[in-house]
Amino acid sequence: MPAISEALQKDITRTVTQTLQEDVGSGDITAELIPADQQAKALTITREDCVIAGQAWVNEVFKQLDSRVVIDWRVNDGDPVSANSTLFTLAGPVRSLLTGERVALNFLQFLSACATMSHHYAQMVQHTKVQLLDTRKTIPGLRTAQKYAVTCGGCFNHRIGLYDAFLIKENHIAACHGITKAVITAKANHPDKIVEIETENLEEFQEALCAEADIIMLDNFSLEDMYTAVAYNANHHHPARLEASGGITKSTLVSIAETGVDYVSIGALTKDCKSVDLSMRLV
Repeated sequence: MPAISEALQKDITRTVTQTLQEDVGSGDITAELIPADQQAKALTITREDCVIAGQAWVNEVFKQLDSRVVIDWRVNDGDPVSANSTLFTLAGPVRSLLTGERVALNFLQFLSACATMSHHYAQMVQHTKVQLLDTRKTIPGLRTAQKYAVTCGGCFNHRIGLYDAFLIKENHIAACHGITKAVITAKANHPDKIVEIETENLEEFQEALCAEADIIMLDNFSLEDMYTAVAYNANHHHPARLEASGGITKSTLVSIAETGVDYVSIGALTKDCKSVDLSMRLV
């Protein structure tokens, strides 16, 4: 189960607060049909096989709604579970259980989908040394949540945003008048930050290597050119880490990972996820 950092917990609190306001607004008028003192228990199950992510978000929902709600988790984030498994039970005021149901399940089913997708991809390349990376192709407002879910599935985070590492792409290179100048300027501006640069052919790759970029992205390279780049890099006096990117699919992933690149970045880990089918029932 990945650790929840202090910064992530602050983001969880903020996101849940905003989402509850969006859903509950001035009050849950349907839940108000039920006597305020009525108590109940509920259980949540998954209708399909999945990998769990989102426990802290569910906890925060009921913490903010009603501290009297008791949650008993039967699984942990990162656990693979089978269809019809019980994920957690709830006990407390019926009004609070029902008011929090949709927001809690929305977080859990979507983040579990990201974790499940990531787990599937990670299993495909477990025989290689490659690390699979997510991207910035995330749902607005859920960046840190999705990146947490990716780690629950066994993949890894690329940069979190535009502030924590350089990723110098085609348009940046053009505006900076070349690969070498872009890398030199980046290292001068922020010597403590990782500098990654996108290349589209072997000539650009060699220039980026000579400029001593920390990571070189091989964007839409053919398999033959990837093998060439990996071999050339291994014999260079200042080797970089190599990242394959661009249109990676399940049908191409394994062959790309087997070229010997260090990383493969996959937008699908966060942008192509279909929420897991979950259900909560009063018992």
